[in-house]
Amino acid sequence: MWCRGGGTAAPWKGWRVKTISYNLRKNRALGELGGLVDKHEIDILCLQEADSVALPATLGHLHLVHATEKNRLGLAMYVREDRFHVRATRTFQLKKSLHDRVLQPAHERLLGARLHDRETGRDLVAASFHAAPLTALNSLRRHQISTALAELRALGPGLPALMVGDFNYPVFQSRLDRHVSGEGYELSLSDKRTYTRYKMFRGHYDFATSSGFRIDSVRTLDRGTSDHLPILVQSDFEAHAALSH
Repeated sequence: MWCRGGGTAAPWKGWRVKTISYNLRKNRALGELGGLVDKHEIDILCLQEADSVALPATLGHLHLVHATEKNRLGLAMYVREDRFHVRATRTFQLKKSLHDRVLQPAHERLLGARLHDRETGRDLVAASFHAAPLTALNSLRRHQISTALAELRALGPGLPALMVGDFNYPVFQSRLDRHVSGEGYELSLSDKRTYTRYKMFRGHYDFATSSGFRIDSVRTLDRGTSDHLPILVQSDFEAHAALSH
């Protein structure tokens, strides 16, 4: 089910996870991360267009789990060290667009982590994703998304999974919703546009996809120095789907 995340969901008992996803625009917004982490007291931070060499090992209470190494525009993930134990991390190459083949901005477009939640004794999967740019066809991006979701299922079979990032999919989102639903996941958009710099390209680019999570809200945060606005995902993972293996 395609949902916009501006409202508050009905009361429901689960284990809260707060996640921020942010495309840093070639690492330009790196200096904003400490403030975002402290202000929103998040559990997971997923980045796109990050320079892995320049990333600090810690950001407040968050610890760097992994970052892509082959990318000019890379992915990274931080998690709350006192809450999560990292069981495994993986980066994945997805089907390449012509843009990727010529300019080679990104070899790895998915970073996934299987996490053990010390608060609940249960496991979950979190991921940072960056789809091919607008020069590619939506059909290629749907293929990338399908492959990414399949890889996350393999990383944590039967576990709750949350994939956030820059999907580069501002139009025909109802078709994307049907596609994601067919994969057994839910697509969640934020309450406001996440890209507003150029009028003809304005829209929702940064999403959350989830399985085994209840998405309570997805909120677009204030603009920084990036051309994307960060999103804050507040979610709960479901008890029956969260048993560790």
